Amino acid sequence: MPQVYFLCTGNSCRSQMAEGWARQLLGPDWRIASAGVEVHGLNPVAVQVMAEAGVDISHQTSTLIDPDYLRTCDLVITLCGDARDRCPVTPATVSKRHWPLPDPAQATGTAADRLAVFRQVRDELRRRVAALAQEAARG
Repeated sequence: MPQVYFLCTGNSCRSQMAEGWARQLLGPDWRIASAGVEVHGLNPVAVQVMAEAGVDISHQTSTLIDPDYLRTCDLVITLCGDARDRCPVTPATVSKRHWPLPDPAQATGTAADRLAVFRQVRDELRRRVAALAQEAARG
């Protein structure tokens, strides 16, 4: 069973949304988790915009990187430079990818402006996870 780990700084937005998309698009044949180099709690706006897209991430929790899970992954995807730079060393058998997406929690402006950034990141994550699912299906 392939195993993937989505990592970002606080495991509150990007990695949580990526985990939600992966659970929907990769399906039950994958072990899927997300974590952070810190724990910032699940961002309620991330929950809101994912619910708008039909994905419930409200049950997910913000967690620190689990070194044992990390070592046994097939694929680790970092979603920010901080996570990429601070991620513990992994065995050579672990494939790594970096998807440098803006942190929607840092968005400024009106509530509508901030929501728009969350939605843009959500949609880009869906596109990238869907591409990963297609790649996996091709073998």
